[in-house]
Amino acid sequence: MTEMNDQIEAVLEQVRPALRMDGGGIELVDYNAETGVVRVRLQGACVGCPMSQITLKMGVEAALQDAIPEIKEVIAIN
Repeated sequence: MTEMNDQIEAVLEQVRPALRMDGGGIELVDYNAETGVVRVRLQGACVGCPMSQITLKMGVEAALQDAIPEIKEVIAIN
């Protein structure tokens, strides 16, 4: 794990309780330092939920960008 991955994990740890309340979860897949893109995998009830893209952008991406300015985008993969 790189230091950046540790920072991302720390932010995701703050987001996870809210996702768990809705029966979901999130897992860090990787971070590309060149593009500033974080790839995550949504889990549980988040998979296929119509609100998951909003949660991803407004919640997860916003939280990560606040904490780590280098992050440009967060995308979910299956």
